[in-house]
Amino acid sequence: MKNQLILSFLTVCFVCNVFAHQPTGALTIFSEDGDKFFLILNGEKQNNVSQTNLRVEDLPQPYYTAKIIFENKTLGEISKKNLMVADVDGNFLDVTYKIKHDKEGMPKMASIPYSSVPVQQGYVAPKNVYVMHYGVPQTDVITQTTTTTTTIGTPATNANINVGGINMNVTINDPFATETIQTTTTTTTTGNNVNNNSQHQTGCTNAYAMASGNFSSAVSTIKNQSFEEGKLTTARQIANTNCLNTNQIIEICKLFSYEQSKLDFAKFAYHHCVDDQNYFKVNNVFQFSSSTDELNEFIDAK
Repeated sequence: MKNQLILSFLTVCFVCNVFAHQPTGALTIFSEDGDKFFLILNGEKQNNVSQTNLRVEDLPQPYYTAKIIFENKTLGEISKKNLMVADVDGNFLDVTYKIKHDKEGMPKMASIPYSSVPVQQGYVAPKNVYVMHYGVPQTDVITQTTTTTTTIGTPATNANINVGGINMNVTINDPFATETIQTTTTTTTTGNNVNNNSQHQTGCTNAYAMASGNFSSAVSTIKNQSFEEGKLTTARQIANTNCLNTNQIIEICKLFSYEQSKLDFAKFAYHHCVDDQNYFKVNNVFQFSSSTDELNEFIDAK
């Protein structure tokens, strides 16, 4: 009986370890002719801003249905039913596909990758590559316009007037002779999932965290779940559609009873953190140093 319990325990540990370290692939698509495009994988739009060189990381499936929509509508679209990010044995790869124009001037993409290499842990993409993390939602594009209006009056005019042999110097101000100068400054900020080539930057970096009122409602919703699994599922749903700050992530972690649940959520929430430079504070929610080490290894691998 004792041996059976030990065997069951080791089996559970093995299964948990497999899922905790699930491998993923990476996909890069670039346009040789500089055509900007949007990428859709399995029906989900990856980039809100059109790009010429796009990389998507953390892809958990070996094949994807892909559609490329060009910013220039005259170029049409490219569709691929089985875009490969793994080899025939199911080993995940870091693959690159190239878009190039054919003889008629229309963009085409081969079914075979332009290049294919094993996935490298901690890989940092070149600066000219726009990096996304699969499954991490994008924030909106915010445009702020400031208009400054300056009104300049026409300088006064001096005139000499002779009335009855008496010379008078008169200053004339014309209230209607004015000049208006209007200056408009437009600033556009694009929130996105881009890694920006920083190994530790998350998809929500420099974005806005949930408002306190909305976050309080989210916490109440998690607390109302009867079971640990339900709490974790609800917390992931909230993080998947919102950006959170480190303190909010810590507060959610404290709602879980089990160490593994805290660790699973801390990993998941990392890509949804607005101030990932403070993520070391999350270590305080763990009881065991092994959990802290595993979280740090997870972050370093990203």
